[in-house]
Amino acid sequence: MILHFVKDTVMVNLDTHKIVDIIDSRETKQVEEWLKTFPNLTVISRDGAQTYRSAARNAHPDAIQISDRFHLLKNLSDAVEKYMYRLFPSRLVIPATIKNPEMQALYDTRNRAERIMFAHKKHDEGYSITDIALLLHSSISTVKKYLAISKDEIPSVKENVREQQHIQQLKNKQAVIDEVRKLYSEGHEIDEIIRLTGHATATIKKYLKDDCPLSNGHYDLRIPGKLAPYEQDVITMRSKGITYQKIHEHICQKGYTGTVASLRMFMQKERTHLKRLAADEKEAVEYIPRKYFCQLIYKELEHVNGLTQEQYKITIKKYPILEQIYELLREFHRIVFSQKSDEIDSWIMSAQSLQLEELDTYINGLKADIEAVKNSIQYKYNNGLAEGSVNKIKLAKRIMYGRSGFHLLKSKILLNEYYYQIN
Repeated sequence: MILHFVKDTVMVNLDTHKIVDIIDSRETKQVEEWLKTFPNLTVISRDGAQTYRSAARNAHPDAIQISDRFHLLKNLSDAVEKYMYRLFPSRLVIPATIKNPEMQALYDTRNRAERIMFAHKKHDEGYSITDIALLLHSSISTVKKYLAISKDEIPSVKENVREQQHIQQLKNKQAVIDEVRKLYSEGHEIDEIIRLTGHATATIKKYLKDDCPLSNGHYDLRIPGKLAPYEQDVITMRSKGITYQKIHEHICQKGYTGTVASLRMFMQKERTHLKRLAADEKEAVEYIPRKYFCQLIYKELEHVNGLTQEQYKITIKKYPILEQIYELLREFHRIVFSQKSDEIDSWIMSAQSLQLEELDTYINGLKADIEAVKNSIQYKYNNGLAEGSVNKIKLAKRIMYGRSGFHLLKSKILLNEYYYQIN
């Protein structure tokens, strides 16, 4: 008999593919007592919870314990994604793959002051008034008015209220980080710094790290809405001077159901945010949403819409840690299904060499249960049937919602298992 443990402790016999029993507990003692009622158990497949590891070891010390492969892969993916969300901004800045003066002009001319400055800059670079008018999508007379304004009289560029608030928040956070690091350098213990500043332990430890990001990585992150599939169309068409009304008509033919006002609001925010991100860049840049690189944790590059091969190569060149992480993921996936359990040791050493906090936490969990992890690679057993059984139990629970307790639910499930081959 082989048993699978999942959240509410469901036991499944792999020989018959049927649920053996359900326990309304995850406590080690209760699970251990149940296991002892089956003295002939030789193999126990389970998830990575310490409760089940201890219960299986206490009840059957000689049994082979097997960790669930699905959770090994999922937890690694979650750790990598958590790391990427912690250190990478919502949109990664890379050198432009296509040098497009029209696109650059779109980002450099958010308001009148910037349009005047842009006209002067291009005029100094040797552009004719006609060329500048084409880039600005303005009339020649307007460009002449811009150039007639003395550089000393050009109005200063002011950030909008939201940008001003964000800049101030970054300054405030930097001040707090500096204060924490100063206290620590003066010899104060972390507990004392917590008392003096009022911050949580995790926050203090984060501020003391060299790689502590000033921004939380969520700024500029947009919730996907009606416009999401057509954003690039809007940016490209607007850079060519096409009116919002014409753009709206074009994307409505593709299925867009929003308003023209939404296009204007989107472009204003896009130009403001990307102009701020590019302030320290000397060359033309473009911006790749972080979500595309998170998708690469689970998918091949050709299956990620919105990310090209060239963009990927440039990003990897700028952020080499990403390539190391993706290679680590691919290698772990290969090892898990290779039946060569000894290779996991060298993989752990390679992963630890990256010195990533989230990855180290995952590795510590592997090392604490390394025998069961190696068994999951060596043996064919897994928790797939148990996961399917849990879904079946949840369905029955919803059907009986408000009309039964645990014992009636258990009786219903076991009765079905006895009379029908449901799995």
